[in-house]
Amino acid sequence: MSASEGAPPVEAEALPFFVYGTLRTGGRNHAVHLAGRCADIRPAVLEGAALHAGPGFPYAVVDPAPGRRIVGELVTVRPGSYAGALVALDRLEECRADGTGLYVRRRMTVRTAAGELREAWVYLAGPEAEARLRVRPALIVSGDWAGR
Repeated sequence: MSASEGAPPVEAEALPFFVYGTLRTGGRNHAVHLAGRCADIRPAVLEGAALHAGPGFPYAVVDPAPGRRIVGELVTVRPGSYAGALVALDRLEECRADGTGLYVRRRMTVRTAAGELREAWVYLAGPEAEARLRVRPALIVSGDWAGR
């Protein structure tokens, strides 16, 4: 295997991250991967997606059914910490450059609690997990991992 084969994909544009599970404030992965790197954290919602329970962590799946939404946070990482945070989050989410990882990172629009629309990176279920969840859904109806 070449050195770049397992490397996570890195994007040039420094978008905020929409986090909805263990990366939210107070979550175990927030403390490890985001604490001390954040410039701003605000409540946000991803509409047109459904939240599913995984073994100890959630998955987001695009779902156009009326009322589907995921509750989370829009996290803006300080510029000097951004590259390291992006690599760390891609590794945590097993996000692969070829799109076959546990999660895939996609640019999507989220709505802040103030009603502002913002572009953000969102980690969605990768192809295998999404296919499994479409056959055997584990829907969290509230769309809120913290309130499940």
